[in-house]
Amino acid sequence: MKKEGFSVSDATHEWVKEFNAVPSTMIERLMVYEPDDWMEVTLPDKGDRVYVYDVPGECNQGYIINISDDGEKYQIETDDGHTISRNKEDFEVEYDGTLPIWGTMWSFGDGADDWWLDHMDGIRAMSECGFRIYEHDEFGYFFGIDGAGFDFYESFWIPLYKARGLQWHDPETEKKAS
Repeated sequence: MKKEGFSVSDATHEWVKEFNAVPSTMIERLMVYEPDDWMEVTLPDKGDRVYVYDVPGECNQGYIINISDDGEKYQIETDDGHTISRNKEDFEVEYDGTLPIWGTMWSFGDGADDWWLDHMDGIRAMSECGFRIYEHDEFGYFFGIDGAGFDFYESFWIPLYKARGLQWHDPETEKKAS
């Protein structure tokens, strides 16, 4: 789908147009009726605020400051200044709500994107781009943005386009835009 004259931004806008937009309230209602069919699959990322289980001492909250290359160990700086290493089963990310705060969630409009998400470490890539990702047993993946008041394309969609490895833009156009 590479198009002459398309910048990364142009290509990203075209790609995102193919997504299915779903009101968060609809997802929320479905979660109430089928709570066991939903699971948040977002992976913890640097900067996430966490509650750590079984911490020696009194301080069991802090922030992820580093992740091992294999994604198995997380370095956490507790609020009292200690650095600890934990597996992801040993802590919980503290989100403001069950769903992202933006009122719309999305699913991919193309099966190739779903395959990437499911089989090519797409969940990790999307988590690193700042998306919260949910899986439903029957309906597949939905993702949302936990923020508002900034440019979604610059902050989320373009980084996702790049993480996805898409090459729908014209490299010459992109060079001129830089």
